[in-house]
Amino acid sequence: MKIILAADGTKHGDAAAEAIKNFALSGTDSVHIVTVVDMAVPLGIDVYSGYLPDTTEIEKAAREHADKVISSTVEKLKAEFANDPPAISSDVLFGSPDSRIVETAEELNADLIVLGSHGYNRWERLLLGSVSDSVVHHAHCSVLIVRDAE
Repeated sequence: MKIILAADGTKHGDAAAEAIKNFALSGTDSVHIVTVVDMAVPLGIDVYSGYLPDTTEIEKAAREHADKVISSTVEKLKAEFANDPPAISSDVLFGSPDSRIVETAEELNADLIVLGSHGYNRWERLLLGSVSDSVVHHAHCSVLIVRDAE
């Protein structure tokens, strides 16, 4: 089985990683861990005024955070599957989280995408969008949405 695990460093992403531990995975399976850095221009910036802030430091911090999320998740999974571990790989992606997760699943011909749900209500989904909802509707494979225990 080929699994894409979307990790974001939140308790919701951690819940998705915990759910992977419940699968009977072995050396014939693979888990590809992804985290997506979304560097969209904030809405408060007027791109027509001729000034765009230097985002180099923001991008660097976002990349460092993403690297920490990936390494932490890889370590958790390796510790869990110590006897006959599945192949574990990882990527830091850039762009829109929902589309990049779906694209990666298609590229790797994944059987399952596992990601956490932030549990937004109707208005929060309207304002913030829902990555999990978009992935469910656009993925070519099965999707497991994991809710945090709280």
